[in-house]
Amino acid sequence: MKELQQQLLTGERALFQAKELKINNSIFDAGESPLKHSRNIQLDHCIFKWKYPLWYSEQISMKHCVISEMSRAGIWYTKDIQLENTLIDAPKNFRRCQKIHLAHVTFSHAEETLWQCEQVVLSDITAKGDYFGMNCRNVQISGLHLTGNYCFDGAENLIIRNSVLLSKDAFWNCENVTVYDSFISGEYLGWNTKNLTLINCTIESLQGLCFVENLVMKNCKLLQTTLAFEYSTVNAEITNHIDSVKNPAGGIIKALSIGEIILEEENIDPSKTEIICEGK
Repeated sequence: MKELQQQLLTGERALFQAKELKINNSIFDAGESPLKHSRNIQLDHCIFKWKYPLWYSEQISMKHCVISEMSRAGIWYTKDIQLENTLIDAPKNFRRCQKIHLAHVTFSHAEETLWQCEQVVLSDITAKGDYFGMNCRNVQISGLHLTGNYCFDGAENLIIRNSVLLSKDAFWNCENVTVYDSFISGEYLGWNTKNLTLINCTIESLQGLCFVENLVMKNCKLLQTTLAFEYSTVNAEITNHIDSVKNPAGGIIKALSIGEIILEEENIDPSKTEIICEGK
């Protein structure tokens, strides 16, 4: 495999269709699409300063790299890519990509990032930006710290562990989402989703967990969560007080106590839901 050391690479398509390269301590400066249609590229301590660095590429490894703010829409239509210890300062990265492995990566501008991607593994990720992870499929996440609204809209087959999500309208329109040992804060959590499971989680949400088909909660806490479970089918085990519950469609709700229970017979059948307050 050929090696390039300490290069300044400029101009459009500087390494177009490059194959079997190790690129170390180098800078990709002014010029779009420097590694478009590349194959089997290893990048170490490199900086990308311009747009569209990796499109239609395959077998890419990046370690200790920087994708600067001007490298917008940097990685699209790419397959089999691994990033470690890398800073991504540009929005709209990872669009319609497959087989993505990211470890110890920071997204400082994560707007519209990871859209319509498949076979994604994320480990120890920090991200800030709205609409993260939209329409992704087959995703495994551990240690995600996300600040940004509307995350994972339309995602399918998503597993999240040991994460912190500060996100209004998280997990809308999803299918098959399981979250373990995590903290989630944001209004209107999980609306219009099918098969949402939360295990050992702490949640703060105004009017959250509504319009969910098959909501399962095990050993969870709800903090200042009001008007929960509206029109949801639910099997919930809540270990603390719930501020209010409104019009669940059916199932079982167990909690230490509930401040207000609203059951409107003109809108739902109260007999379909069993509510147990274990603190009484």
